[in-house]
Amino acid sequence: MKHILPRFAVALALGAAALSAQADAWPSKPIRFVVPFGPGGANDLVARAVAEAASRQLGQPIIVENKPGAGSVLGADMVAKAAPDGYTFLAPAGGVITNALIKTKMPYKEEDLVPAAMMAVSPSVIVVSADSPIKDLKGLVAAAKTGRGLNFSTAGTGSTPHFVVEMLKLKSGAKLEVIPYKSGSEGMVAVIGKQVDATSEASVVVLPQIKGGKLRAIASTWNRRIAALPDLPTAEEQGYPNVFIGHWSGVFAPRGTPEDTLEKMNAAINAALKSPELRARLIPQGIDPVGGSRADFSKFLAGEKARLGPVAKAANMRED
Repeated sequence: MKHILPRFAVALALGAAALSAQADAWPSKPIRFVVPFGPGGANDLVARAVAEAASRQLGQPIIVENKPGAGSVLGADMVAKAAPDGYTFLAPAGGVITNALIKTKMPYKEEDLVPAAMMAVSPSVIVVSADSPIKDLKGLVAAAKTGRGLNFSTAGTGSTPHFVVEMLKLKSGAKLEVIPYKSGSEGMVAVIGKQVDATSEASVVVLPQIKGGKLRAIASTWNRRIAALPDLPTAEEQGYPNVFIGHWSGVFAPRGTPEDTLEKMNAAINAALKSPELRARLIPQGIDPVGGSRADFSKFLAGEKARLGPVAKAANMRED
């Protein structure tokens, strides 16, 4: 027996050393970013650009996989239930916190996803058709207070455009009929085709149509002007400080992912966001690189949840 115990202790020590070495070696194989939306949207574009730059920092490829469905819940659930080994991450948008505000049942718990890094914000831009008589946000509100009001397209219940229109209704008293579409791109096309009067969508999505003369931007809904549209005033500058939201994107990991791994991913993303190459790629598209510590990201998420919760309740938002 006295010979067995020392051998057991040695085996435990070797096992612990092996686990430690494995953690130190992360990443030793390709990493996966799951985007819970289809390709081509704001979140997908940001995730792919950041993944490419961060992979150079980590020395391993980061593969982006689109897993759309159920308002981003399908992809989020898949990551929440993935092995917490540092090789599967979620790259979602605001739905990762707002879905729980409007859905009666969720397949995973909020704490099953751990914030790793904030990537960027694509400020939301309120747009009308290029030949609309509406020139600014006050003009939109004034027009929406006359007659039967105006139609405003969204990307579905709980989407960022939905929050924009409900904020406008709550804070201005405008009569805006919410017209849900399957995506923000479809809602934007409806404005161009004059099926609806206005919408709000990520800057990266609407910017080509604005520059192409098909849409007129009347306000951004972030806390500063968009570098790619420097002459466009914010909603706050036009007298609506409570109309404030952006299409942010971040990275989450399954609960139980090692702290060292989360910190290394955070550092890699921050380094990527500071690189001139990535900034030159994102900023002209109206995307604002953010970054910051994990604590910064957690604080941002808590603030968003506290701010948007009352809006969802007052607007009686319910899942489609």
